Amino acid sequence: MFFERPKSGERAILVHMEMAAEADQESPRELEELALSAGADPIEMLTGSRNKPSPKYFIGSGKLDELKQLVHKHEATLVIFNHAMSPAQERNVETELECRVLDRTGLILDIFAKRARTHEGKLQVELAQLEHMSTRLVRGWTHLDREKGGIGLRGPGEKQLETDRRLLRERVKTIHKRLQKVRTQREQGRKARARAEVPTLALVGYTNAGKSSIFNKITTADVYAADQLFATLDPTLRKIELADVGSAILIDTVGFIRHLPHKLVESFRATLQETVEATLLLHVIDCYDEERAQNITEVHEVLMEIGAEDVPVLQIYNKMDLLEGRSARIDYDSEGKPQRVWLSAVSGEGIDLMFKAITELLSEDLIVEVIKVAPQYGQLRSLLFAKGAVVSESVDEDGSMLLDVRVQRKDLLQMLTRVGMPTEPYRIVEVY
Repeated sequence: MFFERPKSGERAILVHMEMAAEADQESPRELEELALSAGADPIEMLTGSRNKPSPKYFIGSGKLDELKQLVHKHEATLVIFNHAMSPAQERNVETELECRVLDRTGLILDIFAKRARTHEGKLQVELAQLEHMSTRLVRGWTHLDREKGGIGLRGPGEKQLETDRRLLRERVKTIHKRLQKVRTQREQGRKARARAEVPTLALVGYTNAGKSSIFNKITTADVYAADQLFATLDPTLRKIELADVGSAILIDTVGFIRHLPHKLVESFRATLQETVEATLLLHVIDCYDEERAQNITEVHEVLMEIGAEDVPVLQIYNKMDLLEGRSARIDYDSEGKPQRVWLSAVSGEGIDLMFKAITELLSEDLIVEVIKVAPQYGQLRSLLFAKGAVVSESVDEDGSMLLDVRVQRKDLLQMLTRVGMPTEPYRIVEVY
C-alpha cells in the first residue's frame, strides 16, 4: 500500500521452522489453511528446525538456498513464513529471493483486509495494517531516502521517508478518533441493553470452529459462513427469544487464533468489548479438530488478554456429526450446571439442547410458583399473561385468582411495582 515490492501472485512457498527455544509451536496445517483463506495457492512447504532464528534471514544460509531453489523451480511469487519476522529479516529474504515475503502477522492482516465489510471493520484493519507497516516503510522507500529537491523545494526540506512517516502518523490519529466514536456508540447500545436487563450471548472460539454456522442456524441471519479461517470479521447482533428468559441478544464475533498479534487485539478492542460485557460466552469448539485442546487454551488466553476471563462460559462442541458414536447431549458439572453441549450446526442436531442449557444458566432466578391475586389487582394478571408467564389459572373460593407462573424474578418484581403491590415477599404473592 505504501511501498513498492515485487508483484505478488497466488503461487506460494510456505516456510515452517521448529524452534527448540519455543515451547508453543505454530501449526504447519494452520499455516496452509491461512494461505488458502488469503487466496494463495500453496505449492510446497519448506520445513526444518533451529535452536533460534537467524538475525539476518530468520532461517540459516542452507535453508535459504533451498528456499531460493524452490522459488525458481515453481516460479513462485510469494513466500509465507509461519512466524513473526523483523522488518530487516523480511527485507533481507526478499532481496535474496526477489519475490514478496510475508510473515504470519502480515498474512493474517491480509485476510482481515479481504474480509472486512463494515466501516468499523475496515477502520480496524487499516489501523492494524498501518501500525504493522510503520516499522517497514524503509523497505520500500530506500530509493527515496533523500531530501526533496527541485524548483520551490530547495533548502533543508524533508526526506521522502520522513514525509511518509508523518502522513502515516496523521492517518493513525484520524482512525483512532473515528474508532473512539464507534466505541462511544457501542457503549451507548450496551448501556441501553443493560437498562432493559436484556442478556447478551457472545459466540467466541477458535477461527473456523463454526460460530457463524450456529449463529445462522439460530437466527437465520444469513451471515457469511465458509470452511475458511476468519470467514467472519465484523460482529453481528441479532435478537432472539428464550423460553423462561425472554428476549436476548446473540453476538457473532471474530474468531481467535494461536498467537494473535497484540496489535491486532488492540485494534479490535471496540469489537471485542462486546465479548467482555456479555452475560454468557458460548465457546464454540471444533470437536473434530486434532488440536482441539490447544485451541481451547488459545481462546482462554485471548479472553484473559481482553479482560473477559470472568464472564460465565458454556462450551459448545460443534461438528459432532464428523465423530462416530457421538450423539447430542448436555454435560453437567458437579453442581448440576450445564458445562458442555454436543451438537452439529450442519444437521441441527443438539440445537434444542443448547437452548435448554442456555435457559438453565440464565434462569437461576426463575420463579415457578402458584401466586394468589385478589380481583382488584387484575392488572397483574394481564401483565403475566402478556409476558407468557402463566402456565395455568384457577379461581379460589374467595374469588381470588390462582396463577401457576414461570417468570424471572426481576420481571415479577417490575410487574408488582407497576401495579402498586408489595414486592416482598415475592415468592408467594397474596393480596386480600
